[in-house]
Amino acid sequence: MNLATIDIVIIICYIIITLLFGFYVSKKASKDIKSYFLAGNEIPWYYLGLSNASGMFDISGTMWAVTAMFVYGLKSAWLPWLWPVWNQVFIMVFLAAWLRRSNVMTGAQWITYRFGKNLGARLSHIIVTVFAIISTLGFIAYFFEGIGKFATIFFPWDLSFAIGGVLISSEQSYALIIIAITTIYTLKGGMYSVVGTEVIQFVLMTVSCLVIGYIAFTSVSAEQITNAVPGNWKNLFFGMELDLDWTGYIDSVNAKIEEDGFSLFGFLFMMMIFKGIFASLAGPVPSYDMQRILSTKNEVEASKMSGLTIIVLSIPRYLMITGFAILGLVYLGPELQEAGSGIDFETILPLAIQRFIPVGLKGLLLAGLLAAFMGTFAAFINAAPAYLVNDIYKKYIKPNASNKTYIRFSYLSSILIVIIGLLFGFFASSINTLTLWLTSALYGGYAAANMLKWIWWRFNSYGYFGGMLAGLIAATIVPTLFTDTSDIYLFPLILVISFLGCILGVYLGKPDDIKVLKNFYKTTKPWGFWKPVIKELQKDDPTFTPNEDFRKDVLNCIIGVVWQMTFVLAPIYLIIKEYYYLSIVLVLMLITSLILKRTWYDKIKQIKN
Repeated sequence: MNLATIDIVIIICYIIITLLFGFYVSKKASKDIKSYFLAGNEIPWYYLGLSNASGMFDISGTMWAVTAMFVYGLKSAWLPWLWPVWNQVFIMVFLAAWLRRSNVMTGAQWITYRFGKNLGARLSHIIVTVFAIISTLGFIAYFFEGIGKFATIFFPWDLSFAIGGVLISSEQSYALIIIAITTIYTLKGGMYSVVGTEVIQFVLMTVSCLVIGYIAFTSVSAEQITNAVPGNWKNLFFGMELDLDWTGYIDSVNAKIEEDGFSLFGFLFMMMIFKGIFASLAGPVPSYDMQRILSTKNEVEASKMSGLTIIVLSIPRYLMITGFAILGLVYLGPELQEAGSGIDFETILPLAIQRFIPVGLKGLLLAGLLAAFMGTFAAFINAAPAYLVNDIYKKYIKPNASNKTYIRFSYLSSILIVIIGLLFGFFASSINTLTLWLTSALYGGYAAANMLKWIWWRFNSYGYFGGMLAGLIAATIVPTLFTDTSDIYLFPLILVISFLGCILGVYLGKPDDIKVLKNFYKTTKPWGFWKPVIKELQKDDPTFTPNEDFRKDVLNCIIGVVWQMTFVLAPIYLIIKEYYYLSIVLVLMLITSLILKRTWYDKIKQIKN
């Protein structure tokens, strides 16, 4: 498809502005590594919240979500629990405050704060750095797969070429160009560049989402939607079986459901709950989400930032997701039925943009989606080099080097990580495959050790190292042994293997230094099994009180998950014109908002920093 001149101009202008901004803030960012990776802890929480929301609004994820809405209907609202998306609720309620109190720069540096400096702590320090790099490489491959599919539908030029006998497709060429541009502005501006450009990107994406929602709402009637989908498509709830038969509508969707492995939806839901609890208690993984929490000014702002992310992300995003899904169902459905098998459903989003968005608005939307990709990608390539620079190079190789040396090494680290991630991307089969591996297998290896580190005093550095090592090995090997099983169903096995590694490490190694544990608990104050450490602290200070907020935090998390879900469902019910259910969701939104204001927000405002 040939874009109109005005659309191309809008996209080019956005790219130029982004690059100029990166160079503009480069002097401020290069002052020292704290300025480069955490922006000196001086960015207000609301900018970080908008940046965090923008960073989660990526093209690959949006393409996946549009496909899920198209195929599974209202039940697709549950599928983001695969990540699990409600880890943001746990972070908002208590984990953001716990993490921010550490005053460290990276998740690996946090290991020293938690476990000390013995051999086990050094091993743990290295293994969490390895995890951060592996997860970043996986996400780069995920982004590469999505942006390539997206770009080839819109840009008319054939950029395929051969190098060394290997054919590089147009899809891959476009992805390489966009990733190169993103890498340049992120290298120059660090966290300042990431946050600044993402705030601009968030505004751009919100406008685009509202436009798409309006077009879908005014172009498609409730009757057209009903005629285009199976009877159970509009039903949010489910039994053990999915009970969604596309025969006579778009027959090939049935094969897509079978391929995804989601036919036993009730069992899938139980797996998502099981996985979600462990993964959420583990806290944010060492990537852009953790980096933003550590970039806030204090624990109160860290908590408020996470709450804002939930609000501003879901409503505009699901206006767009639902809008594109129903436009595709109503107007592309008959064509897809005629096309038969072999349809790549992950291209529904770009096909819908190509077909339904008018000139001018198309350029704005494409710039917005491009911005979403660039923002998320930039966040990852800002976060990962922090581990190589601060936790490997500075700690073990050149502890007394100049700030200029550290910044230059961060440039080199970013480029190296991007190149290796792109090599992984060349061999990725689909966005859905990468999504399931990242959310289920890889994070299955992360959850056990990172949950226990918060709640159990006896969990030592050797336990952390053993659990993470066992988890990483299991996440790599187990999926290759069960190739016909969806990765989400392998999560319990990978988690058990990781737990075994944790327990072996704990009981083969000695307890960590009590001074380190006392400092950690006194500063962080998590709830959990800390009685021996609390007793030692009370010997020094009889007035010391432990954290007794477990029941309150659990209740707030349950209410918070319902609250978060209302922000997802409200735009969906609005676009598909189910006003009765919309009214129920809005009442739930109001009730849960009032409860959380009293039980969470008013409480954190009382904390003095």
